[in-house]
Amino acid sequence: MLFSITAAFNSVTDISPEMLARLGIRGLILDIDNTLARHNDPQPADGVVEWLETMKECGIRMIIVSNNFYLRVKLFAELVGLEYVCDSKKPFKKGYRIAAMRMGLPKHALAAVGDQLLTDVLGANLFKIKMLYTLPLGNRNSRMFRIRSVIESPFIPKKIYCRGGKTAVDHHTLKAITYKERL
Repeated sequence: MLFSITAAFNSVTDISPEMLARLGIRGLILDIDNTLARHNDPQPADGVVEWLETMKECGIRMIIVSNNFYLRVKLFAELVGLEYVCDSKKPFKKGYRIAAMRMGLPKHALAAVGDQLLTDVLGANLFKIKMLYTLPLGNRNSRMFRIRSVIESPFIPKKIYCRGGKTAVDHHTLKAITYKERL
């Protein structure tokens, strides 16, 4: 299936090392815009830097693969301490192939993480790796988000994982909510 999603998350920070271990994932191919940071924001979203550090401490390899231009990707990747592939032309396989080679991991141990159906999800499926979908960062009450939600909702899993409660808690307290509850 071209739009298959392994699991969906409210935020990238809801992905835990324990969940990755259960899925056999040892490497993540990460998108930037609306996944690690708001669109064109030079700073990572709240909690992303800490999440990246946790992943690194747990031995999860990570690389940024973005369709964005060189300077945007380079500056962001250096800020968070990750390797990168810019102007990757997702959903085509080239950026994913380069990322897999740099991480030195087989496809079955990789997953892509992103928020776009036609780039991240389609690209992961064409490259034949797992896909961890995240709801996009940004204003979820905006008209564009609502339109996008209507178009993409048939492809998004019914359960979206998020941290339980409203306070910061550890990654073990994930709970499932429905896509409609998130809107």
